[in-house]
Amino acid sequence: MKIVIFGATETGCLIATEFFEDHDITIIDKEENRTEEFNNLDISFVQGNATDIEVLKKAGMADIFIACTETDETNIVACLSAKKMYGAKTICFVSKEEYKNSLNAETNCFCDMFIDYVIWPEELLTQDIFRIVTVAHALDVENFADDKARLLEYKITPNSFIINKKIRDIGFTKDTIIVGITRDGKLFIPNGETEIKEDDKLIFMGTPHSLDILAGTFFHEKDHVKTAAIIGGGNVGEMLAKSLEDLKIKTKIIEKNYERCRYLSENLENTLVINGDGTDLKILDEEEIGSSDIVISVTNNDERNLLCSLLCKQLGVKRVISRVSKVLNIPLFEKVGIDVAISAKNSALNEVKNDLDENGVDILATVEQGQAEVLEIKVKAEFNGKKLMEFHFPVNAIIGVVQRKNHVIIPKGNTEIYTDDTLIIFTKSEDADKIKEYFG
Repeated sequence: MKIVIFGATETGCLIATEFFEDHDITIIDKEENRTEEFNNLDISFVQGNATDIEVLKKAGMADIFIACTETDETNIVACLSAKKMYGAKTICFVSKEEYKNSLNAETNCFCDMFIDYVIWPEELLTQDIFRIVTVAHALDVENFADDKARLLEYKITPNSFIINKKIRDIGFTKDTIIVGITRDGKLFIPNGETEIKEDDKLIFMGTPHSLDILAGTFFHEKDHVKTAAIIGGGNVGEMLAKSLEDLKIKTKIIEKNYERCRYLSENLENTLVINGDGTDLKILDEEEIGSSDIVISVTNNDERNLLCSLLCKQLGVKRVISRVSKVLNIPLFEKVGIDVAISAKNSALNEVKNDLDENGVDILATVEQGQAEVLEIKVKAEFNGKKLMEFHFPVNAIIGVVQRKNHVIIPKGNTEIYTDDTLIIFTKSEDADKIKEYFG
C-alpha cells in the first residue's frame, strides 16, 4: 500500500516508523524539516507543499494520504486536494474542535469532497487521561465491547504480597486474565509459571466488576478519586475539567494566562480556576495541591510538566499524570517517578493504525508505548465449535474476551468459540500480523 505523509513532524516520523516496513512511504515537506530520523528509514522524500498539485504529482498515486503538519488549514487543503486527485483515503490532523466537528465524512459540507478521518490528538489524549483518572492508581485503562470488558494496568509496589509468587499460585479474581507483564521496560506474555517481581507492570483483562474486585483485593485501591488538580488550562485541561465535573469530582485548574482564566471561569460550572504558575511552589502550597487525590499536568511544555509533576510529588500527591509532547521523553518521566506519562502523539498514532487496518481486524488499543496490541477479530466459519485449548497460535497471544451478541465471556481452555463471535486478543505488536494471518 502506498502511503503519502504530508509533514516531516514528530507525528509524521512516528507514523512513517510504524508503517515503512510493510508499506511504500513517501514524505512531503520542506527539505529543512527533514531530520536524521527520516534518513534512517527506507522511505522517499519529496520537497514541497502538498497543497500544490504539482508536488502531489511528484509524490505519485497514493492509497492513503495523511496530513500532519502544524497548520490545520494547510492539512485540510492538502487532504481535499489529494482526495480530488488520487481518490485516496485521507487522514487529517487538526488542533481545533470546530474543524474536528465539521470536517468528517458524516457531517461534511463539501459534497463529493470530504475527508475520511479527522484526528484531533488533544481530544484522544483527554479521553485516555480520563479513563486512567476514573480507575484509582491504574497506569492504563481501556474499555472494550461496549464497556462490558476492560483492560487495566497496575504496577507492583515493594510491599505487595504477590511478589515472588507464581501466577498459578496467586488465584486472581474470577473473570480476569493476566495478559501481559512489562519488566525492565520489556513487555512479554506470561504463563502460569511466571513469577511476579517488584516494579512489574501487570496488564489484566476482564469484566469491570471483576477488575474492581481485583483492584480492592490485590492492589488495595478501593478508594476513588474525589479531588483533582489540573495544571494547564488549554484544550486538554478544559475538556478534562468538564468530564471530571460530570463525575462530581472536586476539581481546580491552575492556569498562568489571565484571559484564559476568565474564559475558563465562564465555561466551567463547578471548577475552581486559579490564575498562577504551576511551577511556583508557593502557589501550589497555598492552594493545598498536596491534598489532591490526583494531579494532572497538561501544559504544552514538557519541561514545565515535568517540574510541576515533581513539585506536586514533593508536596505529597500520591498520583501524578503528566502530558508529554515528545514521545522519547516518556521513559525519562517514568524514571524520575511520574506515575503516568502520556502523549497525544501516541494516542493519535493508535487512531491512525486502526483507521488504516484493512484486514477486517480492528486494533482496539496499543499498550506500553506500542509494545503490544489489543486486536478485535470476528470468528469465521472454519473455527466454529472449536475449544480455546484447540487454538494453536504461531506466536504468543491470549484471547482475553469473547463477545457473543450482547454477552461478554472471559474464556477458559474449554470455552467453545462459534461463528460470528468477536475475539479480543492481546499480543505483542511484532506478532500481530501472524495472529491476523492465523484467523485469515
